[in-house]
Amino acid sequence: MKTIIRLSLILVFTIAGLSGCSTVISATTAVASTIGHAASAVARPFTSSPASKPPPAGLDDYKTQVAQHVVQHNPGHTYKGTLPPLLPAIVVLEITVDSEGRMTDVAVQRSRNPDASEVALASMRRSTPLPRPQQLAPASGKLTFSETFLFADRERYQLRSLVGPQASE
Repeated sequence: MKTIIRLSLILVFTIAGLSGCSTVISATTAVASTIGHAASAVARPFTSSPASKPPPAGLDDYKTQVAQHVVQHNPGHTYKGTLPPLLPAIVVLEITVDSEGRMTDVAVQRSRNPDASEVALASMRRSTPLPRPQQLAPASGKLTFSETFLFADRERYQLRSLVGPQASE
């Protein structure tokens, strides 16, 4: 790093000498500032702790955080890519969490496929505890919301809160 700084300063003084002495101070200051900024970025210690997420602004934001959390805890069941035009199963779960993010209840709200329902329920159970709902939990301390699992095949799904557009026929 010191070699880079020395070479940069030599280059600055050489250019300044060729173009006139009045720019030596400003060019030197600019290079020193840039090198100092780069050195501080390189010398910054590595921290392994993840950045804390801001509290959810509303229910949709919270559902997005929960969906991302479920995907992280169920990588083998996550379907990547555009969903096919005809989905083999759609499961809607009703999820209740307390103020600490503990799932106090999860139930199938709507489904026509018992196997897909079990995959969705098991995915939610593997994902506990969920992110805290913060101020979204009412005085009772619990928040109930729905999430839709869009199945691309027998085992893999996308969550409605995260999904992009579906393929058309």
